[in-house]
Amino acid sequence: MKVLVVIPTYNEKENIQKLVEKILNLDLNLSVLIIDDNSPDGTGEIVDKLAREYSSVKVIHRSGNPSEGLSRRDGYRYAIINNYDYIIEMDADFSHDPEEIPKFLEQIRGWDVVIGSRFIEGSRQVGRSIFRSSGSYLANLYIRNMLGIKGIYDCASGYRCYRRNVLEKVDLSEGSFTGPASLIKTLFRCYQSGSRIKEMPITYLERQLGKSKKSGPGFLMEALWTVFKLRFKK
Repeated sequence: MKVLVVIPTYNEKENIQKLVEKILNLDLNLSVLIIDDNSPDGTGEIVDKLAREYSSVKVIHRSGNPSEGLSRRDGYRYAIINNYDYIIEMDADFSHDPEEIPKFLEQIRGWDVVIGSRFIEGSRQVGRSIFRSSGSYLANLYIRNMLGIKGIYDCASGYRCYRRNVLEKVDLSEGSFTGPASLIKTLFRCYQSGSRIKEMPITYLERQLGKSKKSGPGFLMEALWTVFKLRFKK
């Protein structure tokens, strides 16, 4: 089983080394790909050092305007070109617990996509305010109803596992990965293609170090507008 863990980074110098070492300490023969978005805080230098220390750690440095969506796209392309069987994507801020990676690898054996969900029985959200938890829930309700996605409750989760052949069917052009809703777009395409999608409960931990790049009303409104446009392109 050839598994790649894809981690986009932007200003994650406080988290990235600890996260990578926790992943490698799982002793699952995992490869880690870090796509750094030209972080001005020195994250790029830290991940280069990790790549020198560990042969299983690879790094892509992006230039130009920061884009988490394009970073993820580049991670998918790398996984396809290098023939990985499974691709796990996760955030770099420890909101996604690396200890749950073995559960993803167990579940993906019977599915095409496995989503780490914050909104099904058995899931937990730790350190999040009721306001933020409720906002995320309502946003996902909007996404599901607008796009007609049934049976999936966390359409915006960034903790996922894909089979490679599923991502090979996804449009990996730049235009499909711009904007804040690239996770939603990718899930929607997987859903439309008939992929077998499974949710599993996770414990979501609010960021402890660093500052979130995905918060604020402007980010939310742009994501919701992207979903609206997807609905009418459908």
